[in-house]
Amino acid sequence: MFVSGFQLAGMFWGFRWAPAEKVIHAVSPFEIVNTYGLFAVMTDSRPEIVIEGSNDGVTWFAYEFKYKPGDLKRRPIWVQPHQPRLDWQMWFAALGSYESDPWIIHFMERLLEGSPDVLRLLKHNPFPEAPPRYARALAYEYGFTTAAERKGNGQWWQRELKSIYVPVVSLRTQP
Repeated sequence: MFVSGFQLAGMFWGFRWAPAEKVIHAVSPFEIVNTYGLFAVMTDSRPEIVIEGSNDGVTWFAYEFKYKPGDLKRRPIWVQPHQPRLDWQMWFAALGSYESDPWIIHFMERLLEGSPDVLRLLKHNPFPEAPPRYARALAYEYGFTTAAERKGNGQWWQRELKSIYVPVVSLRTQP
């Protein structure tokens, strides 16, 4: 009880006491006290994949998902107890590569085909008239803005481009 109490205090309030830390460290190999859950430690930033479409390969428009971060001015969505499967899978895909998650290529193919079933999974389709010619996916690192930043520019999120997640793809041949 002593050890788990100090571990809990450290998790929630950042409380650290050297003698308790030594005991926690000493008993950790026995796994009798631990953090709870699949994601016991959460980060304050997160990798996110942004899928974009284009008709000319120059101007790109993002597909907006219903629940995951995208638009920097969109407040985080509370979804519990609902588990938005596509948005959840996109988050996991961002932790790896499209080669290890080939379903994302199939998803992008359906976007390029304009599949109504797939488009219904999204919040916003930037190509309501006809599907785009090209698609790509970019990997960003998202993090929350401060209260002062949010008040100044209205953005809940800040992001930094990390890499091209999926290079430009197309279903149509070049003219």
